[in-house]
Amino acid sequence: MNSTEKKWWKEAVVYQIYPRSFMDSNGDGIGDLKGIIEKIPYLKELGVNVVWLSPIYQSPNDDNGYDISDYRRIMDEFGTMDDFQQLLTLCHEAGIRLVMDLVVNHTSDEHAWFAESRKDRTNPYRDYYIWRDPADGKAPNNWGSCFGGSAWQFDEQTGQYYLHFFSKKQPDLNWENENVRNAVYDMMKWWLDKGVDGFRMDVISLISKDQEFKDGEPELTGYSSFNVCANGPRVHEFLQEMRRKVLSKYDLLTVGECTGGTLEEAKKYASSDEKELNMAFQFEHVTLDADTNNKWGLKPLNLVKLKEIMTKWQVGLEGKAWNSLFWCNHDQPRMVSRWGNDREYREISAKMLATCLHMMQGTPYVYQGEELAMTNMPFQDLSEFRDLDSINGYHEMVEVKKLMTSEEMLTSLRKKSRDNSRTPMQWDDSTNAGFSTGTPWIKVNPNYTEINAREQLQRPDSVFHYYQKLIQLRKQHEIIVYGKYELLDGTNPDVYAYTRALDNEKLLIVCNFTSKELDYPIPEMYKDGSCLISNYPDNTIGNKLRPYEAYVLHIEL
Repeated sequence: MNSTEKKWWKEAVVYQIYPRSFMDSNGDGIGDLKGIIEKIPYLKELGVNVVWLSPIYQSPNDDNGYDISDYRRIMDEFGTMDDFQQLLTLCHEAGIRLVMDLVVNHTSDEHAWFAESRKDRTNPYRDYYIWRDPADGKAPNNWGSCFGGSAWQFDEQTGQYYLHFFSKKQPDLNWENENVRNAVYDMMKWWLDKGVDGFRMDVISLISKDQEFKDGEPELTGYSSFNVCANGPRVHEFLQEMRRKVLSKYDLLTVGECTGGTLEEAKKYASSDEKELNMAFQFEHVTLDADTNNKWGLKPLNLVKLKEIMTKWQVGLEGKAWNSLFWCNHDQPRMVSRWGNDREYREISAKMLATCLHMMQGTPYVYQGEELAMTNMPFQDLSEFRDLDSINGYHEMVEVKKLMTSEEMLTSLRKKSRDNSRTPMQWDDSTNAGFSTGTPWIKVNPNYTEINAREQLQRPDSVFHYYQKLIQLRKQHEIIVYGKYELLDGTNPDVYAYTRALDNEKLLIVCNFTSKELDYPIPEMYKDGSCLISNYPDNTIGNKLRPYEAYVLHIEL
């Protein structure tokens, strides 16, 4: 199979829902499944054809549902299995497929398996998790947790440490144990037999740990990165087994969150021979504004570097594997605040960023509220945060290590915290942005009176309608899905320009990443091209680029 071989998941546009923050139907301040059901017409109008749900399974919610205590039950706050079945049925009736989040690198420490595992060293479930003796009275090695501190937690009851690359309430599963793998596969089949259409696989690149458990390279905190186990020795073997035993028996969309993913590894995870997954998320582009040693350090975007990275993945996977395209998700701040201009050019820059991404080869992912150009939240105090990573990061950087002042860290969190993307969806200008009649679990962004879905649905030139048009264009023009990508002007620090080519058609995509007006002549061969889309209402394309201007020209050779 090559990049032009047609597949429904290549032609899809995926919309990610973070259920806790999407729509609350019962006034308890927490989004739920009935709330999502209520908004299916909105999703249909936008034009997306796949919804990916962040975890909805039973969970004590230490890490907002990514700590699962029962894979076959729905979290009480979200509703019931009957609600889920109704959601699935109504999505399918609306022509929308439903993809679940699969979180199988770890469980909650309240999962029945772990409750058994920690009872004693001879328990049949002991080997479902990764237990090790102390080394010189300390943790077995220097591996660090993603949320700060050691990745090892000492358990008094049995005198051993267990591994947790995330919260201490999220012990890592031992994928070396065949019983673990088979239990996971059975659970996957159980959901697929209900009719779900695929899985987004949480930190799937971490499931295979090097069994030597050697120290990693220490970072600023003194611990090695939680990525130390990324792309482990048996990860591809495990995923190929999963494909044989489960995935190959259904027509699915599968995407792996491949933290620590490299181009060479992605060619294996998402190879066009379909031995593992359809596509992989890589994060190289969204680490560009982070300090190398300190993930909370800030630095401005280097557009030349961004183009280099995006091009590496576009060209490197061409014909070999498939890209997943995203700017935003539940772990990233709002893109219009990050690399756009969320003040005087909020809508124009949001449309530019969307154009730049959606015209590339790969399957685009839209995160809830991105289609409205929702912005980062003006957090004032640590008490307003809910994200474990942000709260732990503050304590570690300010109080324990004293590497940043309180104000420096709060400034960083306003720009980088995952909670920026988790504030409630802004539906209208009524109380709590129409999200809930109760007190929301996290504060609503105060700008909801200006930025909301109701206002944008009524206005033809809104960001919502621009996303709707981008999605329609993708359905109308095969070149947008399957065309070959080529970068232009790689060293230009202000403009991202590239072409797509398929058979006798070509597209020119030009995006100004600045608030300046720039000279940028239209290349000769595109001067008589038709404009498929542009983000200024007059639709006139000239030899000057206005602030954050983006356009797409189409020609036939």
